[in-house]
Amino acid sequence: MNFFPLQEQIKYFKEDDPVAGMILLAGLGTVLIAFFAGSLVKNRIKEKKRTGRSARAPRRFSSFALRRTARNYGLNRGQTKMLEYVLKNGGAADPEQTVANPSALDKQFKHAFKLIEENAGTEEEAQQKLSMLFSTRNTIDMRHNTSPAAPSTQQISINMAAVLTVNQESYPVKVISSKGDTVLVDCPRGGRGTMLRFSKGTRANLGFYTKTNKGFSFDSRVMGMTSTSFGPALQLIRAHEATSLTQRRFRRQPANFPCDFHTIRLEPQKKKKLPPRMILNPQRMSGIFTDISIGGCAIKTRASVSAGARLKIEFDFTAVLGQVLRINRNGVSGTVLHVKFLKVPRKAMNRINSLVFEYDHD
Repeated sequence: MNFFPLQEQIKYFKEDDPVAGMILLAGLGTVLIAFFAGSLVKNRIKEKKRTGRSARAPRRFSSFALRRTARNYGLNRGQTKMLEYVLKNGGAADPEQTVANPSALDKQFKHAFKLIEENAGTEEEAQQKLSMLFSTRNTIDMRHNTSPAAPSTQQISINMAAVLTVNQESYPVKVISSKGDTVLVDCPRGGRGTMLRFSKGTRANLGFYTKTNKGFSFDSRVMGMTSTSFGPALQLIRAHEATSLTQRRFRRQPANFPCDFHTIRLEPQKKKKLPPRMILNPQRMSGIFTDISIGGCAIKTRASVSAGARLKIEFDFTAVLGQVLRINRNGVSGTVLHVKFLKVPRKAMNRINSLVFEYDHD
């Protein structure tokens, strides 16, 4: 009897080829990889169409760019650290681009302002950090407002509006000609329309604004009068370069909130080396802020105050010391006092800055 029929039959089957199996598995793996790669590409394309940008990891914050930006804006070490705190907490990736955009920068600083108020351990700590926050913001703001180099007076164009100042009186004029060593402007006129004449050699100043709304002026002297096709003209000696007109150093914000103030009298002390003693007038006067900056303010009031008077001004549980620089009187709405701040405590300074930059608004 044959006991191995199955064994004999098996010999007729072909044995498995291991190389062929490996090739088959490699082929299947390639197909799967291609499938998943294609799906990933399609998803990225859909994400880009949906968001309008590439779906990629956010850009990392550059400490090198921060230091370079801080150096360009004249920030000291403490201000640089504060700027880093502001930008990192605000999620800004590009320090240079953010600082160059005042609107975007204010959003970052407003966010940091609220963080400091919410997280500071003590009132003293909060005021100290807010003081550095606003110091940093004001330094950057001053650099934003810096005028470019003054242009050559050769750039004064014909028909340019200008202001001629002679003997502390200002007259609106137009430039007739700007060639060679002289500038011709139409002759200024007095209140009754009469033509004004100035002696040769009289000191004068000509102020003007460029197309970019930057103001400049140059000092000159009157050379005399001359006739032109546009009528009589005043000849001025040309200066080589103009100088920038004075700009406000700090940002000023329109305001409309109440304040109280007292006048202060200075009383000399017996020892001449000691500064005068300040005596507070007990009479309380009231007014309304019409604008404010960290350098000064304007107050509308019906109280009688003279130019040069020193004031203690109280508002929002804070007080500052100021001096009246000038007064605009209006019989209908009262008097507007233009005040320069002389002494501002840190808490009051932080409060003024929050009003000026509007960081206390939601």
